[in-house]
Amino acid sequence: MPENSIDHIDFNELNKKAISQPLVTHMYTADPSAHVFNGKIYIYPSHDIDAGIPFNDNGDHFGMEDYHVFSMDSVCSKAVDNGLALHVDDVPWAEKQMWAPDATEKDGKYYLFFPARDYEGFFKIGVAISDSPTGPFTPQPQPIKGSYSIDPAIFKDDDGNYYLYFGGIWGGMLQKYRNNIFDTKNELPKPDETALMPLVAKLQDDLLEFSEEVKQVQIIDENGDLLLEGDNDRRFFEAAWMHKYNGKYYFSYSTGDTHFICYGIGDNPYGPFTYTGRILNPVVGWTSHHSICEVEGKWYLFYHDSSLSKGVTHLRSIKVAEITYNDDGTINTLDPYCESDSVVME
Repeated sequence: MPENSIDHIDFNELNKKAISQPLVTHMYTADPSAHVFNGKIYIYPSHDIDAGIPFNDNGDHFGMEDYHVFSMDSVCSKAVDNGLALHVDDVPWAEKQMWAPDATEKDGKYYLFFPARDYEGFFKIGVAISDSPTGPFTPQPQPIKGSYSIDPAIFKDDDGNYYLYFGGIWGGMLQKYRNNIFDTKNELPKPDETALMPLVAKLQDDLLEFSEEVKQVQIIDENGDLLLEGDNDRRFFEAAWMHKYNGKYYFSYSTGDTHFICYGIGDNPYGPFTYTGRILNPVVGWTSHHSICEVEGKWYLFYHDSSLSKGVTHLRSIKVAEITYNDDGTINTLDPYCESDSVVME
């Protein structure tokens, strides 16, 4: 049992202290990407299952096979399961591990962006299309050319351009790429070297391919220097997300092994983004993955934890909590259980 075991946690008491309760209880869901389409909330999570694989740093125990879309009339209403939206068996190029997805709308069509491992063991990002925000979605026969790694997040800017953010280290394989080229000899930078950065590319008008070469998203510190690999409390790990508030671009992400949701602020969708602070302190469970969505003039953080499964890392549940901004545009940090210092990670 690891030193930071969760055995001592009283989950009944922890759930009483939680700032929100699971939105879905009949299955395990994670990595919620939330959007408002036609006045209704739609959540695109991954669907956790017990794949029977022991925990490892490559994330093989996250053996998700399909997606369900959930809809809500308001943040206080019941989350409705709209059934199977897409299964890995329906994707010609994908073998397994349908990890965190996202979705968007354009001209009455809905586009689901999702990562999966292909039959050579590489993560790629695919696109599937539907006439309904709930699916079912029809996948394209091939992944997006030039895509790799995990955690796609689609952002529509005010000028109508769409950008796809993605990337994740360890199981997401980002550490094996340099300048968009894979090499098995590549590893994580040394602690005093620049950290690996997330990725972004503008999409073509049909949203099916990149319209430009994939670029790095730069996250810098207060002095304008790129964050270092050893800065584990601030550097990017996975779970990219973009939203816009008062004309500024907010790039948020997970720090992975230190379990924070952090953010930086920039002046354009490419960055650089100056590290600004934390949105969410650690939750129960190893991962932390989120989205941020405006609903009826208020802003909400959609996230997950493993409290419903009593700490089982790969069996998570999606939640929602309101976030608030200060006059200077900073976001007030949320403590997921009010007394978060008592929470340890598996």
